[in-house]
Amino acid sequence: MRNFLSFLKSKTFFIQLGLALLAIVLLVFLLLRWLNSTTNHGEFVEVPDFSKMSVMEMRAAVEEADLRYEVLDSANFNPDYPRFSIIEQDPAAGNKVKENRKIYFTVNPSGYKKVTIPNVIQVTQRNASSMLRAVGLDVQRVTYIDQIGKNMVYYIKHKGKQVKPGDKLPKTSKVELVCGNGRIGERAQIKADSE
Repeated sequence: MRNFLSFLKSKTFFIQLGLALLAIVLLVFLLLRWLNSTTNHGEFVEVPDFSKMSVMEMRAAVEEADLRYEVLDSANFNPDYPRFSIIEQDPAAGNKVKENRKIYFTVNPSGYKKVTIPNVIQVTQRNASSMLRAVGLDVQRVTYIDQIGKNMVYYIKHKGKQVKPGDKLPKTSKVELVCGNGRIGERAQIKADSE
């Protein structure tokens, strides 16, 4: 124990302690310099505005800015943007980020997703319109034919062609409801009167 205490007071101990502290300071200094150079400390890239760019244009702009990218699932079709163009980006344009940062993109699909036409045959025109709007279809007009069921839907048309419940149309498609006007056709009326 006495030898140990005398060693702690010796010149050799203080020299070794000083060398150890110097080695630690030097190691920390070198480590910080290495971190600054590898993490580009204080160096930022401004995120460009990729809005409405095609995917090919976006790729070129990302490489030019020394960034990386990932395309997320496509969103719902947005008619305000070209097909297959960038709708959203994260982080937003103008943000400052480190080089090699990953930017996440949402791409506009090629068109509206398709929806199934609900069964609105023999349903009132008012209820049929509500059911069609609920799935994303737009009732553009209602026409009437001589049928006894007044305001009852007899069939549906899209672009002049008859479509059936269960068929698929792009969301926001315009359809026409063909409803009864509450009158029986002339021939049917004559036949009914003669019986």
